[in-house]
Amino acid sequence: MWNRLKRLFRSIFGGIIERAEDPELILQQLIRDMKDEVPKMQNNVAQVMSQEKRLEKEIQATQTSMTEIDNKIKAAIRTGHDDIATTLIGELQLKQRTLETTKQNHEQAKVASVKAREFLDTYLAQMRRRQAEAMQLISAAKQAQMQERMAQTMASFQLGDTSHTFDDMREKIANRAAAAEARAELASSTLDARMQNVDRELANIEQQDMLLAYKQQMGLAPAAEKPALGEGSPAAPAEKSLGSAERVPQTRKLTE
Repeated sequence: MWNRLKRLFRSIFGGIIERAEDPELILQQLIRDMKDEVPKMQNNVAQVMSQEKRLEKEIQATQTSMTEIDNKIKAAIRTGHDDIATTLIGELQLKQRTLETTKQNHEQAKVASVKAREFLDTYLAQMRRRQAEAMQLISAAKQAQMQERMAQTMASFQLGDTSHTFDDMREKIANRAAAAEARAELASSTLDARMQNVDRELANIEQQDMLLAYKQQMGLAPAAEKPALGEGSPAAPAEKSLGSAERVPQTRKLTE
């Protein structure tokens, strides 16, 4: 008896919930939810990027300070104030250690910034694809509703034939099964994975180009040959600046 009551309640409330679920309204709400997440993600990415910019400014300020200390050391030595020069050398060494630590943190912040931007770009691309899929599903839902109304209208002209009731139910179940199969095919698309692979390959190509540029600047790799002008080929682009940090002057041991 208890099992029969459970089946009865499940059939009643399950039918009420199923009829209340409008696919169009639910899909539109999902799209709104995804759009609402975009400002939050953009704010998080901005915070990560601001950390990178802050560390970059700290590096520049430390390098400027070290240059000033180096000039003071040289001035103290020239004027015979070795004690002042020694104190300044200690301060310079402290600045050097601080600079190395800041540079390491800056490199980590750069990596985090790149990953955050890639994640945001991937999310935006996924959101656009989901919107397109939602529009297709909404269109299919409207078509299914129209077919259901047409079936009900046709059934109303043949109330005496119970076979039409079974036909209507069979068509309804088939439509739901087809809609579920369409949703499953859309959900199992591998386009997201391919897009992510393309993004990673592009990032890897840019990194390899930058590495080659560094090696060429340092003389560890042959420079790329520039095409001759006047032969129909465009002028070679200007060499990309690698933004190398200002070199820190090395302290020398004072000799009498």
